[in-house]
Amino acid sequence: MDYTSVYTSPMGNIRLFSDGRSLTGLHTEFWCKRQNKEFSVFENGDELDVIKQTKRWLEIYFAGKKPDFVPLLAPAGSPFRQMVWNILLSIPYGKVMTYGEIAKLMALRLNKEKMSAQAVGGAVGANPIGIIIPCHRVIGTNGNLTGYAGGLCAKRALLELEGIDTSKLIMPKSSRFL
Repeated sequence: MDYTSVYTSPMGNIRLFSDGRSLTGLHTEFWCKRQNKEFSVFENGDELDVIKQTKRWLEIYFAGKKPDFVPLLAPAGSPFRQMVWNILLSIPYGKVMTYGEIAKLMALRLNKEKMSAQAVGGAVGANPIGIIIPCHRVIGTNGNLTGYAGGLCAKRALLELEGIDTSKLIMPKSSRFL
């Protein structure tokens, strides 16, 4: 059985997904509209412990504080994606990491000479549990604010919420008003 619930955040509605035990998805309204998902196939998950924990985590986070717990997560993805998402979970609150830095860590973990930053970018972009698995903390090598399923303005807002000075980060001209 799959469940869903909605959390109303300062960024708009965030849809939470669960398998009944773990959080399997967390997506902004922006992402949901782009996916044109049908939500009537899900059961109401408002009473699930993991949904309540996730909403508490989000309340703390949007109050500008670092949550001291993480709800039980079960993002579906390949072993490569899982490894990238684990690296994302290790990026400290209020810090950023580049795609290239993640690629170097992946190369080390996989005993490879190099790893493609583009492959890492694909895994980051496929993250099904945004905000909690903090893909918004990943930036381009030159300080570019690149790709975010919730929109680049939301990415900037999340970084600023965490106290990151985004004035030196570069927003692509075509995305300034997304």
